[in-house]
Amino acid sequence: MPAASPNILVVEDDRETRSLIAKYLRNNSCNVTTANDGREMARAMADHRVDLLILDVMLPGEDGLSLCRKVRNESQVPIIMLTARGEDVDRILGLEMGADDYLAKPFNPRELLARINAVLRRQAAAQNASTTNGAIALTFQGWRIDFRVRELRNPAGARVAMTSAEFDLLRALCERPGRVLSRESLLSPRAAMQARSSAASMCWSAAFAARSSPIRRTPR
Repeated sequence: MPAASPNILVVEDDRETRSLIAKYLRNNSCNVTTANDGREMARAMADHRVDLLILDVMLPGEDGLSLCRKVRNESQVPIIMLTARGEDVDRILGLEMGADDYLAKPFNPRELLARINAVLRRQAAAQNASTTNGAIALTFQGWRIDFRVRELRNPAGARVAMTSAEFDLLRALCERPGRVLSRESLLSPRAAMQARSSAASMCWSAAFAARSSPIRRTPR
């Protein structure tokens, strides 16, 4: 679990299942709030910070799929859907509505906890990068990189000519400030496949060398 105990909201109409989930998660360092239906869920989300939502599909009144869509339209809180039905169409619909994961009943509570951990780790990684991934542009020491139009301008405002590979490299470095990155970690999945060919690998090596050499010469 993360250092701070996550606040988990469990929306489940079956009292026994709801109690078992809440007890297990509390025993594993989670703060747990429970709700029986969509109305109780809305009140709980208005009253407390929710780090992750566990949402049953089959609920009285408004069903979990509809609630998932509403939550996703208003918030990026992670959602794990629960269902007694294991059909592919249910899982697909849940994911299309914005769920981050899907678990069919009956399930091992350890698996639920593992999925919660995985979803929260992914969210933490996304939040760490959100300042760059969600930005249209970044500025640093007078330089400006514009992700929308894919251009770099120097402190004088002049556009710096860059290849597509060089721009991708610069963006990758900007999105991971203060970290030492290997050449392999800078390759996108598609580029990693392409890099198996010597020509693509040489292009990336040249781009890395071309952009890293001026950085090394820059006085502190």
